[in-house]
Amino acid sequence: MNTATDASVEVRVETAAQLEDRLNAAIQHLQPQAARSGHGILVTRLNAGHFSISVSDEVPFGLTRERSQ
Repeated sequence: MNTATDASVEVRVETAAQLEDRLNAAIQHLQPQAARSGHGILVTRLNAGHFSISVSDEVPFGLTRERSQ
């Protein structure tokens, strides 16, 4: 299941096979918003199988960074 707002997407996965495809899809979804705002994209692992992907002013434009919470 994925949920989205204008500048963020939550991704939940049940298997490792789903992880790369769903994270890549979320990043591609947010790239236009990141380009308009001049920010990068931050992928945050909230817990096992649950991620938040967002446009972030903490990340330089054109980059995607990862962090765990």
